[in-house]
Amino acid sequence: MKVFEAHRKGSDQFFLLAGPCVIEGEDMALRIAEHLVHNTEELKIPFIFKGSFKKANRSRMDSFTGIGNDKALKILQKVGQTFSIPTMTDIHETTDADMVAPYVDVLQIPAFLVRQTDLVVAAANTGKYVNLKKGQFMSPESMEHAVRKVTNSGNDNVWITDRGTMFGYQDMVVDFRGIPVMKSFAPTILDVTHSLQQPNQTSGVTGGRPELIETMARAGIAAGVDGLFMETHHDPSSAKSDGANMLPLGQVAGLLNRLAKLREVINQIS
Repeated sequence: MKVFEAHRKGSDQFFLLAGPCVIEGEDMALRIAEHLVHNTEELKIPFIFKGSFKKANRSRMDSFTGIGNDKALKILQKVGQTFSIPTMTDIHETTDADMVAPYVDVLQIPAFLVRQTDLVVAAANTGKYVNLKKGQFMSPESMEHAVRKVTNSGNDNVWITDRGTMFGYQDMVVDFRGIPVMKSFAPTILDVTHSLQQPNQTSGVTGGRPELIETMARAGIAAGVDGLFMETHHDPSSAKSDGANMLPLGQVAGLLNRLAKLREVINQIS
């Protein structure tokens, strides 16, 4: 049975992709994973641990990019083995696909790169699940073509994640009319942290609106998303990437509990 189907079997809840923006070390990754596993098991929420093995698309040259590919990938593998959960990481170049595939279950294509045909096909050819982040510059309808690049490569294990659309230069908005459109192409996930980013700040450090994470997540559940994506950290202020729009780890349990109850209501009236 496919890893995602096996993981989700028996649950009527949304599934969750969550973890730190980037792998900063083994202790932090295991700590965050253990916390999230505990939170999701209690609510029967299928969970995939997310952590970037490297960050290639940073605003400044001096921004943190990672602890080393081999080290980070082995930590992701250890997380999956320790907690018996699927794991996901981003890839940025075609050569990353075969290098990363032995260590994780899901390959994520970043939003800025989702139109890169060679990259999408390389991910598809690994046979792993492929999570396509919708480009901030793309319509929901245009994601059908990205999905077809995966399925036409002989891989039906594909998801779409909406992370908002650029509004001006320094803000993101989510058009919830796009959720049913994208769901007609593939299971659709809402990224409730990156969709609250405020990029292109003059400091070169991306801002965010984390106080609106719950509002965004509630709206996504009500709109019928299949899953939620969020980044979290035990101390977002010290996170080495995207701390400004992360959910503090201590707030995850309460949020998931409220969202699970909302999903139950939606299931009853659907």
